[in-house]
This record gives sequence, C-alpha cells and structure tokens, in this order.
Amino acid sequence: MDISKSTLDIIWAPWRLAYVTSDEKEKLEQKKRLAQGLVFMENADPDCFICQGSVCSEDQFSERYILHRTDHIIALLNRYPYNNGHLLIAPKRHIARLDLLTGEEWSEITSELTFWTGKLTELMNPDGFNIGLNLGRSAGAGLPGHLHWHIVPRWNGDTNFITTIGSAKAIPQSLEALWGVLKK
Repeated sequence: MDISKSTLDIIWAPWRLAYVTSDEKEKLEQKKRLAQGLVFMENADPDCFICQGSVCSEDQFSERYILHRTDHIIALLNRYPYNNGHLLIAPKRHIARLDLLTGEEWSEITSELTFWTGKLTELMNPDGFNIGLNLGRSAGAGLPGHLHWHIVPRWNGDTNFITTIGSAKAIPQSLEALWGVLKK
C-alpha cells in the first residue's frame, strides 16, 4: 500500500506517547520511582498504580489523577481512556475477587459510582454511560489483580466511522484539563 495516497486521518493524542514509546524496563523503572517513599497497605502490590494511589500523599493527587479517596476506596481518571471522562473506582485493598469485598467497601463503591455518574452528567452532559468491571485477564482486565469499576460517559454518535472502520478513537480533552474540571 502506498502510504502517500492513504486517506488516514491524524488524531492528536499526546497522552498516549508515554504508553506507546516506553518499553517494559522503562515502565518498571517508572513504577519503582512512583512507589518510592510510599508505605503500602498489607497485601498491596507496589507495582500497582491503584495501590500506589491508595497511599500517596494528597500533593501527588494531580500527577496521579486521583479525584477522591476515602478509608476504603479510590476514584481516579483512567490514564488510557476509552472515552472522555473515563473514571475508575476501586477498593484501596489489592484484591481481585468480588467475594473478598467488605460491606464498607461495597457501600463506598456504590456511593462513588453514583456520585461520579451524577457529577459527569452535570459537567459533561453525556447521553449515557457504560459502567462495569472486567474480572480476570481473559475478561479484558488490564490490571487483573486489583478490582476496579469503569465509568465511561457515552454520547450519541461517539462511535462513528473512524472508530468502526479506522480502528481509532479521538478523545477531545487532555487528562490534565479533565482532572481540573472534575476536581473542582
């Protein structure tokens, strides 16, 4: 195929550069740097970004895109979103199974899912949401060891020709800008 005659559209997504260009060794070193100085919860995984966010100081919330943290849960932006406004809600404990959640964790997860769905509706006016979790790598979990729910705002027409035919997705807002809007 002659690329010069391609009708490929270019989509600007600078937040993906670190993911695309970093190799596994570099990713591991970055995780180690982020984890330095953190005192982890029992049974935590120091390489897990949710475990790191569960114990980091509040002055690190913006660099980790943490929106809210309680005694039992954490709410944060997805660094590799499916759509603008994609959030993650997780228990702070590093667990992979639903039956290991405590009553307090279930309660706070439900409360956070409800709160952030309402807040995203108020601030971004989506036409709907996909809310769910992937249990296990074979089910699509990118972080199978730490339960986390996805809240993905959806708009009529957000899946169009470029997504269907071009296997690409355009996300119109940077993570920094979104974090600033939601953190208010």
